[in-house]
Amino acid sequence: MSAPPGSLSAVAEPLKEMINLESVRRLADGVAAAWAPFRGDDFVSAATTGLGGLELKDRVRHVAQALDGALPLPFPEAAAALREAAARVRLDMWSGWPATDYVGTRGLDHLDEAMATLAALTPYATGEFAVRPFLDRHRDDALKIMYGWAGSADEHLRRLASEGSRPRLPWGSRVRWLMSPGPTLPILDLLRDDPSEYVRRSVANHVNDLAKDHPEVAIDLLGRWRTEGGSHVERVVRHAMRGLIRSGHPEALSLMGAVPGSGAVESLALDGTEVAVGERLPFTVTVRADSPGPVVLKYAVRRDGSRRIFHLGERVATASGQRFTVTKSHSFRPVTTRTEPPGPRVLEIVVNGEVRASAAFTLVEG
Repeated sequence: MSAPPGSLSAVAEPLKEMINLESVRRLADGVAAAWAPFRGDDFVSAATTGLGGLELKDRVRHVAQALDGALPLPFPEAAAALREAAARVRLDMWSGWPATDYVGTRGLDHLDEAMATLAALTPYATGEFAVRPFLDRHRDDALKIMYGWAGSADEHLRRLASEGSRPRLPWGSRVRWLMSPGPTLPILDLLRDDPSEYVRRSVANHVNDLAKDHPEVAIDLLGRWRTEGGSHVERVVRHAMRGLIRSGHPEALSLMGAVPGSGAVESLALDGTEVAVGERLPFTVTVRADSPGPVVLKYAVRRDGSRRIFHLGERVATASGQRFTVTKSHSFRPVTTRTEPPGPRVLEIVVNGEVRASAAFTLVEG
């Protein structure tokens, strides 16, 4: 998820801790300011009871369910109260996310009111997850509304048009028809050269999703955008192609001016043949260009059942035979989302999409 300061990617503490007593109280204050009968203390008590033992998305759902119990109104009236709440109290990602989740579950039979409420909330708490059920149930009508969002003066709403309709939105529910190319392309065309980087990054991520299942469609789209031009299109194209470039897709390499498969590795030196878990493996590689133009360098770390690719660098050769030397240090620091068991490894150097050199080493216990 692309995110501005104060949202998902901008905090260091565990994300689940951001759904807490303070965030619940802020939401309560907003709803109470919009609907006088709202019993804020009862809502806060219900929303925070048992919260500590839950993970992030379960916390969001728990607070949303408490909100449902505290708003004994027909959905259109409850939605109006939430829109007013957003105008009365400055919500943020953490206080507003349960409200969008409430809309995404309770509002499915009230498309217009629900989408209007997500539009009001998304400047404070992105509605990208909550909009998915509406796209699933109300395909054409929901998409028509999102086409309108793409022309909004609000960058958050323009981003929601792109982000909410991504084929492979991280953490978002899967909407099968979005996996087929076509319906969302008018949104991307409108936003490809958007003045907001926040929006443009979403567009690039959307096309990167598309490229995973329909690379030819993505390449044709990006090629057309480059031809049509724009102030920011080049950066969008390069960011959108990152997955195709990582996989060595020849047409993507050609689109960025590189010659697929060209280039050679003259030397590859590892700083030792063993590295401990938690340490780094430095290596140096010298590459020779076969022709003028971009030289796209990646490296892969391979073990049984796993091959992970990383960016090494990009150089532009001005003449055939030009050499480049790159030094890199790969970290084997443990992370919560991935374990690295000790054992044999192979480091591969990929030049313009082709493996041109490799060296073996062993990862040992720290």
